[in-house]
Amino acid sequence: MKSISLLKYSVAPLIGSAACLALLLTGCQSFEELNTNRQGVTIEMGARDGVSLGGQIQAMMTSVVPVGNAAANKTDIANEYQVAYHLGPDAWSGYFGETGGEWWNKGSNFTTFFALPGWTSQPFKTSYTRIFTPWLTIKNSLIAKQHPEVFALAQVLKVATWHKATDYVGPIPYTQAGQGAFNPPYDSQDVVYKAMLKDLEEAVHMLTAFAKQGGKLFPEYDIIYQGDTYKWVKYANSLMLRLAMRTVYADEALAKEYAEKAVNGEIGVMTTKEDQAAVNPSVLGLTFENNIEVLINQYGEARMGVPMYSYLVGLKDPRLMVYYKPAEAENALYVDFARGKYLPMATGWDGASQATTKLTSLPNIEKSTPTYWFRTSEVLFLRAEGALRGWNMRGDAGSLYTQGVEMSFDENGIPVSAVTEYLNSGAIPVAVSVGNPINHNFEMKSKTNARWEGTEEQKLEKIITQKWIALFPNGMEAWTEWRRTGYPYIAEPVYNRSGGVVGNDTKVRRMVYPISNGRSAEDQAVYEKAVSLLGGSDSFSTQLWWDQKK
Repeated sequence: MKSISLLKYSVAPLIGSAACLALLLTGCQSFEELNTNRQGVTIEMGARDGVSLGGQIQAMMTSVVPVGNAAANKTDIANEYQVAYHLGPDAWSGYFGETGGEWWNKGSNFTTFFALPGWTSQPFKTSYTRIFTPWLTIKNSLIAKQHPEVFALAQVLKVATWHKATDYVGPIPYTQAGQGAFNPPYDSQDVVYKAMLKDLEEAVHMLTAFAKQGGKLFPEYDIIYQGDTYKWVKYANSLMLRLAMRTVYADEALAKEYAEKAVNGEIGVMTTKEDQAAVNPSVLGLTFENNIEVLINQYGEARMGVPMYSYLVGLKDPRLMVYYKPAEAENALYVDFARGKYLPMATGWDGASQATTKLTSLPNIEKSTPTYWFRTSEVLFLRAEGALRGWNMRGDAGSLYTQGVEMSFDENGIPVSAVTEYLNSGAIPVAVSVGNPINHNFEMKSKTNARWEGTEEQKLEKIITQKWIALFPNGMEAWTEWRRTGYPYIAEPVYNRSGGVVGNDTKVRRMVYPISNGRSAEDQAVYEKAVSLLGGSDSFSTQLWWDQKK
């Protein structure tokens, strides 16, 4: 069996990872700093400083969804995650309400649709800049040139991270990144997507051949699959399927081509619960803490979102008891099937934190909860959507939809036997009234149930709604799919502080670019080119290339 373990190539396997993370996590960066191509690590420097490719691969893995070693990073990574994802997509997706209110810029912040300048650098930094140095180190290494499967894995990890960057802002430097330009030009999002899909296709081809030879990659460093190349191929194909479906309203032919390639490949996509990609709390002698747990229990800020209450309670969904804890507030509502009282926290509240808001329902996320990248239930719902369009997804839409719900139940420790009753109940989402001190009423406009019936559009709504429920707590992906399809129905914020830029119905469509007032003429030209490729103003309200559903 082939096993590429970089211990034999280096003497200090983790120094490189720590050094790169330290470099990328210091300070608040401007547009030009974020756009600068860092090429300061040569092969010779890596050998001299003990930088191993195993450490670089692990650094990339800890950046797909930022996680940190509990002993070394304390709350630094949690703070990064909170600004990069939690107060934006995690809240915009409807998963979480926040008790912070006026703590964050007196109520004018991401949760109230305000592009807070002090925060706008972190999303791009986390989803793009963070992995640049480790990826470039691998790309330029002699070892990766001798073993192309090493670079293939790095390419998969790059796409896993950078697709969030382009889904956040739109145009990014992609096709010419790492080629020596000090300010690499930005590509339009359609170019980025076509390049990402091509990169995944090539990586799958290379990794499949290596897997068939019994090869393992970085088993001492791989915190996801411990070197199992077959599972990496399944992950890469599943990622290809996700990105292909993202493009369906902008380029249906492209979407169909790559979706069918992913599902019908020699190894194919994730099919079992064990195929899921997640960072477990204890792996390879390292300890990782779930970032959201810090925000819930140490900071006391993250709570149950209003839309999740509406759907989970209304559909009588047993995942309610897995995702959230009963509330202690006096005005919490008793939920019969859950045998407990629950109360959500309204989205976009800008008031001072008060005792009552602290007593709303806590998300049921602990230090021991894995950090999920990609779960198999999502793959089944993606296949169901493709089958609904008549594509070859190795199954019909209704069966794949049912399997997706069954898989999500199984992933959350709920007996699959409960699925039949759930799918046939005919229950629909409920309106929500949040009492003092917020006094917010949410009128649920969707009347969807979980039963497989109705028109093609109604079936699409069911698929996306069930995928949204299954994706929890992956707010970035849930928010992105809501933008793409319009499902499920997400509550408007209590307060909209965008100054008329963002509508309560249209909501936030993208993140703005981080820029500084003192940028150079060259940086200004690069920025203006990026905005021109965006096709609209650099604002929260501009829709991305794939966001074209009529």
